[in-house]
Amino acid sequence: MDWPLSVALAQSVPELPTGTDWSYEVKLDGHRMIMWRTSDGVRLQARSGRDVTAAWGDLALAGFHLPAGTVLDGEAVITTEDGRISFEAAQARAASSPTRAHRLAAQRPAHYIAFDALQLPSGDVRPRPYSERRAALLSLLAELPTPTPIQAVSATTDRDTALTWYNTLHHQGVEGIVAKRVTSPYRAGRTGGWQKIRHAETVDADVIGYTGPQTRPRTLAIRLPNGRTALTQTLSAPLAAQIAQVLVAAGPAEQGRADTGETYTRVPSGLAVVEVLAGTTRHAVVTPLRLR
Repeated sequence: MDWPLSVALAQSVPELPTGTDWSYEVKLDGHRMIMWRTSDGVRLQARSGRDVTAAWGDLALAGFHLPAGTVLDGEAVITTEDGRISFEAAQARAASSPTRAHRLAAQRPAHYIAFDALQLPSGDVRPRPYSERRAALLSLLAELPTPTPIQAVSATTDRDTALTWYNTLHHQGVEGIVAKRVTSPYRAGRTGGWQKIRHAETVDADVIGYTGPQTRPRTLAIRLPNGRTALTQTLSAPLAAQIAQVLVAAGPAEQGRADTGETYTRVPSGLAVVEVLAGTTRHAVVTPLRLR
């Protein structure tokens, strides 16, 4: 299995599918992460393919307890004192230097909520049905020493239970439900085998530029799925710091202009993707949530 790995994605649907061939998982508001346990260490990969091991050193250390040859897909989350999952805390960690990330980890340790096994010491298991991969994941995690920050995501085959989770756990950091067909293999990209409902639907948009200094961008210029270009609302400090690392690596750029007339500094196409609130995409500005 080659680094970086392209992840499987769920299609947005207005309601959860019904039937006996579906399993339902809680969708947590954290950072998507692939955990690689190699023969000589642990590497952590963001959805975009970036190596994020330095920012999540506590999870990397926990990953050493996995057998070599294991690759998991999951979500890195951080909880507050009242037990709520905080996306803001995860975003701050992701944007931190290794030194600051170590300090933040001491204050609020992260958890890795695994929802799929992609490779086991015996080999690549992505072609196997979800039901088999889920069983293998639970068996694997049961062998880890306790306590451990690596846990399996909550899942059920009962649709009513999943809807109860959706309706009652939003304020605890559950942002939706992902339904997975029990016979589905793990395939990169969006397929009908994975479907999701969320409390606030979002879309991914290509970053085509920014305003403000390269080292501390104020807003982003993005291209939405419908082809329209727009400037986002002001970036949060953690997100601006995270995106600045990508922009600085891109080097010099030229000026561009959004559909609304505002100017911005261009960046190469395909440099980065951000998640934005879908409900704002028909307006002049959009709300950026996170770097993919």
